[in-house]
Amino acid sequence: MTIKRFSPRNGVSRRARALAVSTGLLAAVALAVPSAVAAPAPDAKVTAAQLADASSAVRGADVAGTAWYTDKATGKIVVTADSTVSAAELAEVKSAVAGTDAGVTIKRTPGKFTKLIAGGEAITTGGARCSLGFNVTNGSANYALTAGHCTNIGSSWSIGTTAGTSFPGNDYGIIQHSDPGAADGRVYLYNGSYQEIDGAADPSVGQGVSRSGSTTGLHSGTVTGLNATVNYGADGIVTGMIQTNVCAEPGDSGGALFSGSTALGLTSGGSGNCSSGGTTFYQPVTEALSVYGVSII
Repeated sequence: MTIKRFSPRNGVSRRARALAVSTGLLAAVALAVPSAVAAPAPDAKVTAAQLADASSAVRGADVAGTAWYTDKATGKIVVTADSTVSAAELAEVKSAVAGTDAGVTIKRTPGKFTKLIAGGEAITTGGARCSLGFNVTNGSANYALTAGHCTNIGSSWSIGTTAGTSFPGNDYGIIQHSDPGAADGRVYLYNGSYQEIDGAADPSVGQGVSRSGSTTGLHSGTVTGLNATVNYGADGIVTGMIQTNVCAEPGDSGGALFSGSTALGLTSGGSGNCSSGGTTFYQPVTEALSVYGVSII
């Protein structure tokens, strides 16, 4: 199974490159226990270290089209697999985690994971298009945050020049505005209005969120997982992602994920589309703000 990042677009449409989202798709597997060794109690608490071991096991299975995160409350690895992941590949993931103490929940999502590219409006480099996330400042200059897989592809953008980029591992990049006065601290809602953004925070599971991007405009949903690892296959693996059920499509990459007036994330990738729905992943914006020493305008 392969997971795609939402790729920058050439013109109106550019084919998104396949991404493998390494999601820990694990099914609880009963292990034979020697008669002399007592099996752990069913309600035994799974430790953070044991969950980390299970997450590493899923990553080691290296199945494209999967994404996963740890659920400390249930002691399970939650794995999401796109439509390209076969039953045999899911079996590989289950086998990888069978030797750990964590449980597993497996979910399916339609489509294929791919990478995607005022906040939410189009930015271009050459023939490729992404979306601006949030405008930020360090007090002496103004910048725009977007996805790292976008800033990796060009140094000269319609709004300025790439000043930093990080992908894979992370998925954030920063562009210095050539016209500082053009940096608007709001997010465009694609209905003629804007949302003021006055700060940034980390989201919580179940929180209602919205995403703005230059391909599909504004869409909303909820946060379904945190600290997700996504395997984009040949493009690399990203960690620490926010997982949601908000739809997105190629060209939306880098766009703003927010809740009310609070900035939350930058669109990385996912599966599906805004007709059928899907699963999407976001780089937490708080990490990018810290790394670059900037704040929301």
